[in-house]
Amino acid sequence: MSDALLSLNGIHTHIGPYHILQGVDLEVPRGGVTVLLGRNGAGKTTTLRTIMGLWQASQGTIRFDGAAIQKETTPAIAQREIAFVPEDMGIFSDLTVHENMLLAARGGAIDEERLGWIFGLFPPLKTFWQSAAGNLSGGQKQMLAVARAIIEPRKLILIDEPTKGLAPAIINAMIAALKELKELKEMQTTILLVEQNFSMARAVGDTVAVMDDGRIVYSGDMAELAADTGLQERLMGLSLEAHQ
Repeated sequence: MSDALLSLNGIHTHIGPYHILQGVDLEVPRGGVTVLLGRNGAGKTTTLRTIMGLWQASQGTIRFDGAAIQKETTPAIAQREIAFVPEDMGIFSDLTVHENMLLAARGGAIDEERLGWIFGLFPPLKTFWQSAAGNLSGGQKQMLAVARAIIEPRKLILIDEPTKGLAPAIINAMIAALKELKELKEMQTTILLVEQNFSMARAVGDTVAVMDDGRIVYSGDMAELAADTGLQERLMGLSLEAHQ
């Protein structure tokens, strides 16, 4: 993990009177997928939102590509080629799929070659290109949310629970898309993924970190965690084998 694109050191985050992150240390290696696992309420979403500057760290350092960003605004962080796909997807329901994508494109123009690649990943977006985004199914909205994040080249994409509530067929499409994205070496896209679906986590993850009570309690290779059911149960009270 020496070649970290993103690193968090001693990060504390308070939300009102609540001390949510309590000294998070996390490294996200360049060019792969790091999965952040943990029980509900462990601090995973707060970690992503703190990285994006939506909530300010009260203590500690966040370094991205060598620069400290913990005091920067969210727009400034986004300008560093970091995209965020929130759990609620953030879709503009009254706008068409096309208009949602235009909002994410630099200069209000979409690269047609890149768009064709995205249509290959998520064919329903082409089908419903001129339809209101609010009329899409939950899975199609999630496709749109991820597509907006990759309509421009990004160094880092933060994705929060992309498979929550989705049908297995849509989950498989999401797995295939994330695998293709990380395997395109010329894009050098790094992904930090919060996910509760352990089957997906194992399918796409290169490295993994487990959170509990606002701290990272384990980090290592996904393959090692996936192979050790005892470790899974100790860390999360769950087994990956039970979630196929």
